[in-house]
Amino acid sequence: MAFTVRKARISDVQSIYDLLKHMAAKGLLLPRSLSNLYEMVQTFWVGEDESGRVVGTVALQVAWETLGEVRSLAVSEDCGGQGLGQALTRAIEAEALTLGVERMFVLTYVPGFFEKMGYAETPLASLPQKIWAVCFQCVHYPDCKETALVKDLPR
Repeated sequence: MAFTVRKARISDVQSIYDLLKHMAAKGLLLPRSLSNLYEMVQTFWVGEDESGRVVGTVALQVAWETLGEVRSLAVSEDCGGQGLGQALTRAIEAEALTLGVERMFVLTYVPGFFEKMGYAETPLASLPQKIWAVCFQCVHYPDCKETALVKDLPR
């Protein structure tokens, strides 16, 4: 199946919400509110199938000076294993480079996917910007079950 990866538009928000809500219900990522998605739509990319249906999404969040975060990566189950997750991740890594981001990180319940893309496990404490900005507000803090991984982007 062929996919198109592009920046998200406001008209994609409901589809992004539905996909993230479904994956959060399965315990694969943390949920995001619909209002948050509208506020942050400019940080999202989507993957759509040949019919134009949004079947994947990811967000690039700048965390600090030269540090970026992969957020809300999700691919519809019927499209998994076809490279869309990798294509979405590469798209935000390329965007991060144009912004001057030198290092990316992710907090995830599925570290194996990111390890295949060159990310390496790191202690959460090595990401104080994330802990202070977001983690303290999470219902799972301090008992986070996500794995932190980082990747230095090529310059």
